[in-house]
Amino acid sequence: MSTLDSILDEARSHLRRLEPHELHALEDALVVDIRPHHDRLAEGEIENSVAVERIVLEWRLDPAGDWRLPGFTADTTVVVVCNEGWASSLAARDLQRIGLPNATDLVGGYRGWRAAGLPVREGGSQAVV
Repeated sequence: MSTLDSILDEARSHLRRLEPHELHALEDALVVDIRPHHDRLAEGEIENSVAVERIVLEWRLDPAGDWRLPGFTADTTVVVVCNEGWASSLAARDLQRIGLPNATDLVGGYRGWRAAGLPVREGGSQAVV
């Protein structure tokens, strides 16, 4: 097993990862799309998701931070979405470390969501900065 596989396994051991239909059924989750703008523009986005590029994720979601997004608390379920569900696992682990115990990610990422036939918003919004 590679070092990266070990790190990914460790990160996922702390997550209750969601399948696309499970996420679709949640009513009060904050869905955060960390994919680059060009991916969101080419493939679309999950409806009602918020785009926050990975480079600023912790600053925008620090529950006690000055730069945090409005409208969520430390108890909010935050679901991180990347292309295929790999980078999002590491990002969700990092969000748990900064005080979001309900942070998790989407199995299969955006592409898994789209393959499941769930609603998407075409085009990509600009990331929240």
